[in-house]
Amino acid sequence: MRRVFKTRHFHRWLRKTELSDAALCNAISEMANGLIDADLGGGILKKRIGLAGRGKRGGARTLVATHQGNCWFFVYGFEKNEKPNIAADELRALQDIAEQLLAMTGPQLDLAAIDGALLEICHDHAT
Repeated sequence: MRRVFKTRHFHRWLRKTELSDAALCNAISEMANGLIDADLGGGILKKRIGLAGRGKRGGARTLVATHQGNCWFFVYGFEKNEKPNIAADELRALQDIAEQLLAMTGPQLDLAAIDGALLEICHDHAT
C-alpha cells in the first residue's frame, strides 16, 4: 500500500501555485515507475511537475523524501522562475527531515496526519 503525504510547509507553498493534490499523486505514480528527474541523495528525489501553459520544463520543482517504497513525502517545492535550484545547506536540511520522516512507523504517520503535521493526499494499494 502506497501512502503519499505533504508537509505543512509544502502545503503552504502549494496553495500559491496551480498544482493540485491529484497532480502530486500522478507525479508519485510516475516516480514509482522510474520517471525521476534527479536523485539528490539522502532519500531526496527531485520531480518536475508541469504548470498550465509552461509544461514541466518551465514548471514547478518538487523535492520528495522516499526510499521509493510505500511512503512518499512532498517536503519542498519551488518554481523554476523563483530559483534555479536549491542550495547545498537547504539540501542538507531536507535530507535531515527525510531521515526523520522515513523512520516513522505506520502508527506514527497516522498520528502525524491526525494532528496536521502531515497531510495525506494519496492512499492506494499500489506497491
